[in-house]
Amino acid sequence: MSQIQTPAPPAPEFDPSAVEAAAEHLGGAFVGTAVTLMIDLGYRTGLFEAAAAGPATSAELAERSGLSERHVREWLGAVTTAGIVDVDAESAVYTMRPEYAVLLTGDTAMNQAAVAPMLVHLAHHIDSVAHTFEHGGGVPYAEYRPHFTGVMDDVGRRKYDALLLDAYLPLVDGLVERLDRGTSVIDIGCGTGHCINLMAKRFPNSQFTGFDIAEDAIVLATDEAARQGLGNARFEVRDVIDLPTDTPFGVVTAFDAIHDQAAPAEVLRAAHDALEPDGIFFMVDIKSSSDVATDVSNPLAPMVYAVSVLHCMQVSLAAGGAGLGTAWGERVACEMLRDAGFEQLEVHEMENDAFNLAYGARKPAARS
Repeated sequence: MSQIQTPAPPAPEFDPSAVEAAAEHLGGAFVGTAVTLMIDLGYRTGLFEAAAAGPATSAELAERSGLSERHVREWLGAVTTAGIVDVDAESAVYTMRPEYAVLLTGDTAMNQAAVAPMLVHLAHHIDSVAHTFEHGGGVPYAEYRPHFTGVMDDVGRRKYDALLLDAYLPLVDGLVERLDRGTSVIDIGCGTGHCINLMAKRFPNSQFTGFDIAEDAIVLATDEAARQGLGNARFEVRDVIDLPTDTPFGVVTAFDAIHDQAAPAEVLRAAHDALEPDGIFFMVDIKSSSDVATDVSNPLAPMVYAVSVLHCMQVSLAAGGAGLGTAWGERVACEMLRDAGFEQLEVHEMENDAFNLAYGARKPAARS
């Protein structure tokens, strides 16, 4: 018995020029990935700092940095063709472009080099992430640790050193004045506690407590507070869905922490309930619109969504959670804050921080 032959579907029509443009776009993406790896190498080996010290041949740069000349020379080939470093064809002297020296060296908020190790670290989990695509669920938070603690601390530390006290906190009406007078503060998902320690040093009249589920991060936070002699900062291993309510707090903060939670709505409600009447909730979280079609115009959006796929959504889903994701965005954040009971909602874009938004909200004052 002969089988009926089904005709093959027609080949899709396409615009050759559009295909060429798409190929260039993909090529740029692959080149960007390769350059990210080279930035990671330059950062962790100190090569960027050495190159920023002045023009050098590959041999001189290798001696300056204490590294193998052959490896340094090949790395220079990568970062030179990437436009980060220039080379003189006759003398073979390499010079780091000054704008990249600003962005890849130093202890300032301008240094973006630490982003590369974060992305490289997340790439190590690609097999586990692919498994979740086939079987559902997520990758547990524990699988990213302990290396993730150091990577994320490095990403945020310079930024908060430069901007937290003088740029972020003053955005919310009355927050700095309340901290100056003296109040009790808790930070949810505090990580290594650097934000708490910065605030505790700046506002000695206030008492600060940081909560996080990661024991290794709490140890680092406590050690830093002890080294700085901060008697008004303490840290505790605690699931932030269960915040203390016996003694209400004046301020609750959350720095890039809510979207990772298994139960973000419940955590926001817990933050609300932990506050005293007219208490302030201050949150810094990823800048996004809550809408993919709108996020297309944001050049940083592909990285935001990729980090969500590789980590933030994963850790929430692994705990049986909502999987809110890194790109939960302004609209959803505002809806969730209102649903949690907050009022007087403020949303601020922040100068020198294209990745984040600052949110301020209050628990309603007690009615007489």
